[in-house]
Amino acid sequence: MKAVGVVLLALVALSQATVFYKETFADGDAWSKRWVQSNWKKSSGEAGTFKLTAGQWYGDAEEDKGIQTSQDARFYAYTAKAEKPFSSEGKTLVLQFSAKHEQDIDCGGGYIKLLPSNVEQKDFTGDSEYFIMFGPDICGTSTKKVHVIFNYNGKNHLIKKEIPAESDRLTHVYTLIVKPDQTYEVRIDGSKKESGSLLDDWDFLPPKTIKDPAVSKPSDWVDEPMMDDPADTKPADWDSTPKEIPDPDAKKPEDWDDEADGEWEAPKIPNPEYKGEWKPKKIKNPAYKGKWVHPEIANPEYKEDTSIGQYSDIGAVGFDLWQVKSGTIFDNIIVTDSVAEAEALMEQTYGANKDAEKKAFDEAEKKKRDEEEAERKKNEKKKEEEDDDDDDDDDDDEDDKKKKGHDEL
Repeated sequence: MKAVGVVLLALVALSQATVFYKETFADGDAWSKRWVQSNWKKSSGEAGTFKLTAGQWYGDAEEDKGIQTSQDARFYAYTAKAEKPFSSEGKTLVLQFSAKHEQDIDCGGGYIKLLPSNVEQKDFTGDSEYFIMFGPDICGTSTKKVHVIFNYNGKNHLIKKEIPAESDRLTHVYTLIVKPDQTYEVRIDGSKKESGSLLDDWDFLPPKTIKDPAVSKPSDWVDEPMMDDPADTKPADWDSTPKEIPDPDAKKPEDWDDEADGEWEAPKIPNPEYKGEWKPKKIKNPAYKGKWVHPEIANPEYKEDTSIGQYSDIGAVGFDLWQVKSGTIFDNIIVTDSVAEAEALMEQTYGANKDAEKKAFDEAEKKKRDEEEAERKKNEKKKEEEDDDDDDDDDDDEDDKKKKGHDEL
C-alpha cells in the first residue's frame, strides 16, 4: 500500500505541474521553424549553424536527435519562444536540458539562457539581456565548470561556488531548481551536485552588517601576544664572529701574477661558526588584550528582497555559444514548475537510452582502436617490404661489382 501511495502522490504532482516550455526535437526539421538564428556575426562569417542529428553514437536513432553545433570556431546564437510569457514568481522554477560534447570539447560553452519575452530574436547577441544562464563551460584544463548566473537589477551575478562540469563525450543532463524560499539545487544526471541559499552563494545584496565607522581601535590597544624579553641582552662577543671567512681549501692559481693580477685573496665561504643576527628571546606580553574585533552595525544600504531568483516575464530560451571545436548536441529542454515533471522527462529520454548510448560509444571507440592498430600493422609491413627491397637492391649491386671484377681479371 505504501508504494501505491507514493505512485499516487507522484501522479498528483504531475497533474498539477505546469510546463512553460518543452523541446525534444522529435518532429524532424520542424525545429528550424521554432528556433530563430540571430544575424549576429553573420556579416563577418563567424556565425555557426545548428543541425539536427543523434550524433555518431546514441541509444535511439530518433529519440536522441538534438541540435548540434556544426562548424568549428564559430559563434552560435539561436532563440526559441515559449507559447506565451510566464512568471516564476512564487513558484518553483526548473530549467533542464541535456548536452553531449561528442567532439571531445577543448574550448566552448554548453549553457542555455532564459530570456525575457521581448527579446529581439534576430538581434540576439552575447550582450543581450537574460534572466538565467545555466550549464557547462569548458576550456582547456583550467575551466571545467557549470555556470549558474542570475540577473538581478540589471547586473549578472555569478555563483561563488565551483561546480565541476562533465567533460566526456556522452550525454549528460543538467538541472537547475530554484525555489520560492530562495534556495536552489543543481543536479547532473539526476544527482545533486550543489545546493544552498541564493543569498549566501551569490552577492546579490550588500552585507547585512558593516564595521562601525564611528569606532576605531584604541591607540593603547596591545594585540601582540609575545614581546621581547627586556632582561635578555646580547652577549658582548656576539658580533665578533664574521658571517663569511676565506675558504681554507682554496689555493692560489699557479698562473696567478701578483703584479698583473693584484694580490690574490681566497674566495669567501659561509662561516660555520656564524651565529646570525642576534634577537632577544620572546616572552608572553603581560599587556596583551587579545585580538581587537571591529564592532559591526546594521548596514543602512541592506534591504531584504524576497523576489531574488524570480522573474515575471520569461518568454524564451536561447543558446549564445562560442566553440573552437564543434559537435555538442543539445536536447530535451524543459522549463517547468515541477521537479517531478523534469525527472519524468529525464527518465523517458536519458534514463531510457544512456546504457545503449554508452555501449554504442564503447563499440565505436573499439572499432577506432582496431582500425588504428590495423593501419599501424599495415604501415609496419609496408616498411618491412621496402627495407627488404632495399636489401635486395644492395645484394644486386654487390653481385654486379663482383661480376665486373671477375670480368676484368
